[in-house]
Amino acid sequence: MTLPAIAPDATDLAILRLLAADATLSAAEIGREIGLTQPAAWRRIKRLTDAGVIAGRRVVVDTAALGFGVTVFLGIRLAAKGRTSLEEFERAVTAIPEVQVVQHVLGQFDYRLRIHARDIADFERILRRRIMTLPGVGQVEANVMLSEERRPGPF
Repeated sequence: MTLPAIAPDATDLAILRLLAADATLSAAEIGREIGLTQPAAWRRIKRLTDAGVIAGRRVVVDTAALGFGVTVFLGIRLAAKGRTSLEEFERAVTAIPEVQVVQHVLGQFDYRLRIHARDIADFERILRRRIMTLPGVGQVEANVMLSEERRPGPF
C-alpha cells in the first residue's frame, strides 16, 4: 500500500515539533499550545500518522539512571562483504542486548553500533565475548561518548 503524499503546513510542523519534544502530549494539550481545538489537533495528528510522517512515539530512557554509565560507538568493518555475511552479521549483532542501534553505513566501516555498558570493564567484556566473536568481524574502532545534546526533530 502506498502512503498518501502530504505537504505539511506550518500547523503540522508545529505539531511535529511539540511531539518530537514530548511524545506523551495529548491532542488537547497540543491544540491548546498551537491554538486548535482538541478534535482538530487529533485529526491533524491522525492524518500525519496515516501518511507515515509520524512513524511512532518513543520514550527516552535515562541509561545512566539504569546503571549504564558508558556509551560507546563502534565502527565495524567486515572481513568479507557478501550478502550472506551481511545478513549473518546483522542477525547476530541484533541479538546482543547491549547493542542499542545498528546502522549499515558507507565509508570507512560497514556498520556503526551504539552500545550501552555499565562501565569500561563491562564494555571490554561485551567487546571480547560478544562483538569480536560475531561472524565476519574484521576491523573494529571504538569511540567513547563523553557527552550528548539531544535535539528534538529537524523542524
